[in-house]
Amino acid sequence: MSAEGGADRAEKTRQVERAERSERIERAERIGRSERAERAERSERAERAERSERAERVDESDAVDGIDEIEVRDPVSAPDAEGRPRRTTRRFPLFTKDTARPEGGGRAASGDLPAPARQWPVLLVLGLVGVGLLVTALDVFRVGILLIGSALLAGALLRWLLPSVGMLAVRSRFTDIVTYGVLGLVIVLLALMAQPKPLLQVPFLKDALHFTVDS
Repeated sequence: MSAEGGADRAEKTRQVERAERSERIERAERIGRSERAERAERSERAERAERSERAERVDESDAVDGIDEIEVRDPVSAPDAEGRPRRTTRRFPLFTKDTARPEGGGRAASGDLPAPARQWPVLLVLGLVGVGLLVTALDVFRVGILLIGSALLAGALLRWLLPSVGMLAVRSRFTDIVTYGVLGLVIVLLALMAQPKPLLQVPFLKDALHFTVDS
């Protein structure tokens, strides 16, 4: 009887130990789940704060874009987030540390719209150039070259009329208008004067060509 009682007590002891061990394991799992939930919540809060900060930066950038004329006293220093120039001298610094946004280089549409809509001027010009190259490749060279020249002229017109043209702005407004306009006009004139059956004939060019060949 005493042996059976000792075996029962040992069995009960083992059962109690197993129950305690399973309870400790369950408690550790609950603590682990709680810690993981806290970490996930902290990560989510950090992501929300980062998104909010990015949205504030975008709003500040939009506010800067909305300013038509920003007085930048230093040609190579970009304005800060509030639109104030960082330097107060008109002299170029000895070493350039940053690059100013081109005049009129802001978004061409609202910041809420997708990226292609915000950059529609440069996409329009590139699309016309692509169509012109395709037409030229299909052996309709005059029409294709006219489309390419017209695309550059359209770029000059957009640069002149719109306050912000996005990535179509490369240098100052005057430089871009002159560059796009001159290149587009030259390409259109060359397309009109191309052989055979030119649509535009300039007599002195023909005489100059004959003079050059004869001499």
